[in-house]
Amino acid sequence: MKKIVLTIGLVSFLAFTSCKEKASSKINTDNVAEAAQRDEAAKALPIMSFEKTEHDFGTIEQGTPQETAFKFTNTGNAPLIITNAKSSCGCTVPNPPKEPIAPGASSELMVKFNGAGQNQVTKTITVTANTKKGTELIKIKAFVNPKGATPLGPVK
Repeated sequence: MKKIVLTIGLVSFLAFTSCKEKASSKINTDNVAEAAQRDEAAKALPIMSFEKTEHDFGTIEQGTPQETAFKFTNTGNAPLIITNAKSSCGCTVPNPPKEPIAPGASSELMVKFNGAGQNQVTKTITVTANTKKGTELIKIKAFVNPKGATPLGPVK
Protein backbone atom coordinates (compact mmCIF):
# COMPACT_ATOMS: atom_id res chain seq x y z
CA MET A 1 0.00 0.00 0.00
CA LYS A 2 2.85 2.39 0.83
CA LYS A 3 4.44 1.68 -2.54
CA ILE A 4 1.22 2.56 -4.36
CA VAL A 5 0.80 5.87 -2.49
CA LEU A 6 4.47 6.72 -3.04
CA THR A 7 4.24 5.87 -6.75
CA ILE A 8 1.07 7.97 -7.23
CA GLY A 9 2.68 10.86 -5.36
CA LEU A 10 5.84 10.70 -7.47
CA VAL A 11 3.89 10.53 -10.74
CA SER A 12 1.69 13.48 -9.65
CA PHE A 13 4.75 15.53 -8.71
CA LEU A 14 6.37 14.92 -12.08
CA ALA A 15 3.16 15.67 -13.96
CA PHE A 16 2.61 19.00 -12.18
CA THR A 17 6.20 20.20 -12.50
CA SER A 18 6.36 19.29 -16.16
CA CYS A 19 3.09 21.22 -16.86
CA LYS A 20 4.56 24.39 -15.36
CA GLU A 21 7.53 24.22 -17.63
CA LYS A 22 5.37 23.68 -20.71
CA ALA A 23 2.96 26.50 -19.80
CA SER A 24 5.69 29.06 -19.25
CA SER A 25 7.29 28.25 -22.57
CA LYS A 26 3.98 28.94 -24.37
CA ILE A 27 3.72 32.59 -23.24
CA ASN A 28 4.00 34.94 -26.19
CA THR A 29 5.67 38.20 -25.12
CA ASP A 30 3.94 40.10 -27.94
CA ASN A 31 0.57 39.18 -26.44
CA VAL A 32 1.69 40.36 -23.00
CA ALA A 33 2.73 43.74 -24.41
CA GLU A 34 -0.53 44.07 -26.35
CA ALA A 35 -2.57 43.25 -23.23
CA ALA A 36 -0.67 45.88 -21.23
CA GLN A 37 -1.46 48.54 -23.88
CA ARG A 38 -5.11 47.52 -23.93
CA ASP A 39 -5.31 47.78 -20.14
CA GLU A 40 -3.76 51.26 -20.21
CA ALA A 41 -6.21 52.40 -22.89
CA ALA A 42 -9.12 51.11 -20.78
CA LYS A 43 -8.02 53.43 -17.96
CA ALA A 44 -8.41 56.49 -20.22
CA LEU A 45 -11.91 57.81 -19.56
CA PRO A 46 -13.76 61.00 -20.41
CA ILE A 47 -14.97 63.29 -17.62
CA MET A 48 -18.11 65.33 -18.18
CA SER A 49 -17.69 68.68 -16.35
CA PHE A 50 -20.81 70.89 -16.41
CA GLU A 51 -20.68 74.67 -15.93
CA LYS A 52 -23.89 74.25 -13.90
CA THR A 53 -25.96 71.18 -13.05
CA GLU A 54 -29.20 73.01 -12.22
CA HIS A 55 -31.17 75.72 -14.02
CA ASP A 56 -34.00 77.75 -12.51
CA PHE A 57 -36.47 79.24 -15.01
CA GLY A 58 -37.97 81.34 -12.21
CA THR A 59 -41.71 82.09 -12.27
CA ILE A 60 -43.45 81.22 -15.53
CA GLU A 61 -47.04 81.01 -16.77
CA GLN A 62 -48.43 77.51 -17.25
CA GLY A 63 -47.98 76.23 -20.81
CA THR A 64 -45.17 78.67 -21.66
CA PRO A 65 -42.34 76.71 -23.30
CA GLN A 66 -38.87 77.22 -21.84
CA GLU A 67 -35.44 76.24 -23.12
CA THR A 68 -31.93 76.20 -21.67
CA ALA A 69 -28.50 74.85 -22.56
CA PHE A 70 -26.27 72.98 -20.14
CA LYS A 71 -22.68 73.67 -21.23
CA PHE A 72 -20.05 71.06 -20.45
CA THR A 73 -16.43 70.21 -21.22
CA ASN A 74 -14.76 66.85 -21.63
CA THR A 75 -11.95 67.22 -19.06
CA GLY A 76 -10.91 63.56 -19.38
CA ASN A 77 -8.42 61.93 -21.71
CA ALA A 78 -10.74 59.98 -24.04
CA PRO A 79 -13.59 60.95 -26.40
CA LEU A 80 -16.91 61.52 -24.60
CA ILE A 81 -19.85 59.66 -26.13
CA ILE A 82 -23.36 60.42 -24.87
CA THR A 83 -25.54 57.38 -25.53
CA ASN A 84 -28.80 58.62 -23.98
CA ALA A 85 -30.42 61.56 -22.20
CA LYS A 86 -33.73 60.91 -20.48
CA SER A 87 -36.02 63.13 -18.44
CA SER A 88 -38.02 62.21 -15.36
CA CYS A 89 -41.15 63.46 -17.18
CA GLY A 90 -42.49 63.68 -20.73
CA CYS A 91 -42.86 67.46 -20.37
CA THR A 92 -39.08 67.87 -20.52
CA VAL A 93 -37.10 66.94 -23.65
CA PRO A 94 -33.29 66.78 -23.59
CA ASN A 95 -31.38 67.05 -26.87
CA PRO A 96 -27.78 65.85 -26.42
CA PRO A 97 -25.01 66.22 -29.02
CA LYS A 98 -24.79 63.24 -31.38
CA GLU A 99 -21.04 63.41 -32.15
CA PRO A 100 -18.26 62.35 -29.74
CA ILE A 101 -16.68 65.23 -27.81
CA ALA A 102 -12.88 65.16 -27.93
CA PRO A 103 -10.79 65.60 -24.77
CA GLY A 104 -10.63 69.31 -23.91
CA ALA A 105 -13.56 70.18 -26.21
CA SER A 106 -16.85 71.73 -25.05
CA SER A 107 -20.44 71.24 -26.13
CA GLU A 108 -23.94 71.77 -24.79
CA LEU A 109 -27.01 69.73 -24.02
CA MET A 110 -30.25 71.53 -24.89
CA VAL A 111 -33.27 70.99 -22.61
CA LYS A 112 -36.81 72.04 -23.49
CA PHE A 113 -39.59 72.28 -20.88
CA ASN A 114 -43.20 72.75 -22.02
CA GLY A 115 -44.30 74.64 -18.89
CA ALA A 116 -46.65 71.92 -17.61
CA GLY A 117 -47.60 71.51 -13.98
CA GLN A 118 -48.39 73.97 -11.20
CA ASN A 119 -46.49 75.57 -8.35
CA GLN A 120 -42.89 74.46 -7.79
CA VAL A 121 -41.80 71.99 -10.50
CA THR A 122 -38.44 70.17 -10.55
CA LYS A 123 -37.35 67.78 -13.32
CA THR A 124 -34.26 65.60 -13.50
CA ILE A 125 -32.39 64.68 -16.69
CA THR A 126 -30.20 61.57 -16.61
CA VAL A 127 -27.35 61.67 -19.12
CA THR A 128 -25.87 58.26 -19.95
CA ALA A 129 -22.29 58.43 -21.25
CA ASN A 130 -19.04 56.50 -21.27
CA THR A 131 -17.78 58.21 -18.10
CA LYS A 132 -16.54 56.38 -15.00
CA LYS A 133 -19.91 56.81 -13.23
CA GLY A 134 -21.86 56.02 -16.39
CA THR A 135 -24.58 58.60 -15.68
CA GLU A 136 -24.66 62.30 -14.88
CA LEU A 137 -27.66 64.17 -13.42
CA ILE A 138 -28.80 67.69 -14.24
CA LYS A 139 -31.98 69.47 -13.06
CA ILE A 140 -34.37 72.17 -14.14
CA LYS A 141 -36.92 73.88 -11.96
CA ALA A 142 -39.59 76.55 -12.23
CA PHE A 143 -42.50 78.00 -10.31
CA VAL A 144 -45.49 77.52 -12.64
CA ASN A 145 -48.49 79.86 -12.19
CA PRO A 146 -51.85 78.69 -13.58
CA LYS A 147 -52.70 80.23 -16.95
CA GLY A 148 -54.42 83.62 -16.58
CA ALA A 149 -53.93 83.72 -12.78
CA THR A 150 -52.34 86.50 -10.82
CA PRO A 151 -48.65 85.66 -10.32
CA LEU A 152 -48.16 83.78 -7.07
CA GLY A 153 -44.47 83.04 -7.45
CA PRO A 154 -42.01 83.17 -4.63
CA VAL A 155 -41.29 86.65 -3.29
CA LYS A 156 -37.70 87.71 -3.85
